[in-house]
Amino acid sequence: MSRYIHEQEDWPRLTWDSQGISDKLASVRHRQGRLLGRMEAIGFALREQAVLYTLTQDVLETSLIEGETLDREQVRSSLARRLGLDVGAIAPNDRHVDGVVEMMLDATKRYSEPLTAERLFGWHNCLFPTGHSGLTRIQVGEWRSDSTGPMQVVSGPIGREWVHFEAPSASRLPAEMDIFLDWFNDPATSIDPVLKAGLAHLWFVTLHPFADGNGRIARAIGDLALARSEGTAQRFYSQSAQIRQERMAYYEILEKTQNGGLDVTGWLDWFLDCLDHAFGGAETTLGMVLRKARFWEAHGTENLNARQRLLLNRLLDGFTGKLTSSKWAIIAKCSQDTALRDILDLTERGLLVREAGGRSTSYTLIEPAVE
Repeated sequence: MSRYIHEQEDWPRLTWDSQGISDKLASVRHRQGRLLGRMEAIGFALREQAVLYTLTQDVLETSLIEGETLDREQVRSSLARRLGLDVGAIAPNDRHVDGVVEMMLDATKRYSEPLTAERLFGWHNCLFPTGHSGLTRIQVGEWRSDSTGPMQVVSGPIGREWVHFEAPSASRLPAEMDIFLDWFNDPATSIDPVLKAGLAHLWFVTLHPFADGNGRIARAIGDLALARSEGTAQRFYSQSAQIRQERMAYYEILEKTQNGGLDVTGWLDWFLDCLDHAFGGAETTLGMVLRKARFWEAHGTENLNARQRLLLNRLLDGFTGKLTSSKWAIIAKCSQDTALRDILDLTERGLLVREAGGRSTSYTLIEPAVE
């Protein structure tokens, strides 16, 4: 008896209940269209900010799913450089951050171009520029081998990993990937593009063709397919962020699907729900972008120094924790005395308010009144 989906006799002829998910697909497509319409209406400059924020979240979250924490400012600066956006002070280059950014931008900005083995190998090289995953040397820019044993897809902390399924043997990969790429690039397919994004994610994760980085590449393929469904490279929502929030449910449905038959209705049902929730996250992004625009519309003529503008933008972009003079000094690369002078000047102007509490004094942004 076949144990995994890729061992089924008719693999990869996946099936699903089109009628059963039709209402949900129609609802998601409608919401997708409304979101694109709203973003189109806010104007070019604000759209650019929304794209920058969304892509920053996407890069951060797709790495966090794999347990890797990237520096937000380095990610944002790397994206801004490549998008030609002025975000003030530029964080220093980090080869690994630049690599993840390069992959995500290639997936979304070149969405209309064919997905090829060479392109996937390039993405894999971007993810592992040193040829190492952590301290372990891995095969980079080529399909994996089984030299270290079968490829098992696991989650959980080291020592308490949970095996969700075992991927096909390495000997099958060249032929399997040819079939996948032919299907993915076939313009004649009658599958709805959003459903194709969900199927592509599942199919690629099932094959797990690389020694590492398969999850991040699967999510990039999903983003590419979603960009095709919308006909635009501009991203206003992050499904990676939503998958991370729902990662327990993600691994549950992935394991259930891998251990089931070729009917993947349950997977597509979950994928559409996750995508719908991601659209909800886009509302938060839009709110943040409009909030930032209102703030600078009210205070854009203020005579502020570069340090003050840098920190105010940090607060507007979602500052983690409380802003203190010590944090100001570290971020602005100045002395604590200079930081305190900057802060007191902003409190006198009515841009920051002092909040006493705990061991140190912190400061909060004063929002302009909404008329």
